[in-house]
Amino acid sequence: MSDPSPTFDIPKECWGGVVKNEGPDFYVEVEKVPVPEIGMNTPDTLALVTSNSVYITGPQDVLLKLNATGLCLSDIHYMLGDWAMPKMSEMGTKCAGHEGAGVIVKVGDQVKTLKVGQRAGFKPIQDVCHNCEYCKSGKEQYCSKAVLTGGQVDGSYKQYVVSPENYTTVIPEGISDYVAGPVMCSASTVYTSIKESNLRPGQWAVFPGGGGGVGIQGVQLASAMGLRPIVVDSGEEKKKLALSLGAEHFIDFKEGDPVKKVVELTEGGAHGVFVTGVQAYPISPSYLGARVGGIVMCIGLPPAGKFHIDLDPGALAFRNQAVKGTLVSSLADVDETLDFAKRGLSKFNESVQKLKNGQVAGRIVVDFNLP
Repeated sequence: MSDPSPTFDIPKECWGGVVKNEGPDFYVEVEKVPVPEIGMNTPDTLALVTSNSVYITGPQDVLLKLNATGLCLSDIHYMLGDWAMPKMSEMGTKCAGHEGAGVIVKVGDQVKTLKVGQRAGFKPIQDVCHNCEYCKSGKEQYCSKAVLTGGQVDGSYKQYVVSPENYTTVIPEGISDYVAGPVMCSASTVYTSIKESNLRPGQWAVFPGGGGGVGIQGVQLASAMGLRPIVVDSGEEKKKLALSLGAEHFIDFKEGDPVKKVVELTEGGAHGVFVTGVQAYPISPSYLGARVGGIVMCIGLPPAGKFHIDLDPGALAFRNQAVKGTLVSSLADVDETLDFAKRGLSKFNESVQKLKNGQVAGRIVVDFNLP
C-alpha cells in the first residue's frame, strides 16, 4: 500500500502583504487576508473576473501554502500602476507577487494528477486558455486570455494561493524553496531569453542591469550554458556578486563609457545583449558594435512610454543585427530551468521599498515561516 497523503490544518485567514495607497507612494502592509476556498463546483464558488476571462476557484484547482516568494520589479510596476493596463484595485487584487514556492495542502474534487503534500510553484501567469494557437504550440505565455498573477488576481505576497491543476509546476526534490520561488519567474524568464537568442558557447553576452535579480540569474545561466557574460551595472556589492557567479567582466557605468569598454573587451561588440535594467534600452544596440548577427533581447518591462530604442535600419541591415523581445517562460522552460537549479544553480515592506529604489544586489526572497 502507498503512504497516505499528509493532512494539513487550513486556517480561514492567513498573512498577506497587502498593497496600500496604490500609485507612486504605495506601501505594503502585512495583515490578515482570507484563505481561498476550493474544491466544490457550486453556485457559491468564488469567481475572479479579469478583463480577458473568468477564473473560477473550484474542483480543478489546488491550494498551495507558500513557504517563500521572490520579490520582482514587476511587482513594483503593478503596485505603482505605471504600465498600460488596468490597476490592481480595478481587478480586485490586493496582493502582488508572482514567483512562489510551497506545498499543496488541498486539491479540488476533480484534480487527477496532483496530490496533497507535493511541492509546487506559483508562476507569473495564473492560467491560460489552453486552446489557442499559442497554447497549443508551447508558447502559452503569449495567450491573449492569460491571467496575470499579482496583477489580475492575488499573487504570492500571501501564504495561501490557488493554482489550476493544469498550470501548476511541480518542484523536484533537491531544490530549496528559496531557489524554486525565483525560478518560477526571474530565472526561467531570462533562461527563455538566452535560449531564444540562439547564442552559442564562447560568445559574448552582455547584461545591462546584470547585478539585479533577473540579471544575476541570467549571468549564472549564461555561464552554465558556455557563454561569456559581461555585467554592466554599478556598485561594489553588485560587482563582487556578479564576478563570483560567473561574469568574466564587470563594467561600472558610472566610471566611464560602458559601450566603449564592452566593444573593446569583446573585440568588436557583443553577440547578445540581455536588457534587464530598463534604463539601458536607449543605448542597448550600441553594445553590439559592428558584430554581424548581434541581437538585443528585451526582457525588462519599462513604465509606459519610457526608455525606447531608436533603431537605425541601415545598421541592422548591413550587420544582420536584430532586436527581439521575450515575456515570461512556458511550462516547459520553467521545468528546464528547474533542472539547471537542481544541478547546482515582517521585513516585507522594507524589502519591497529597497527593490523599488534599486538598492538590491541579486534577489530578495521572503520566507513566510519566519516571524
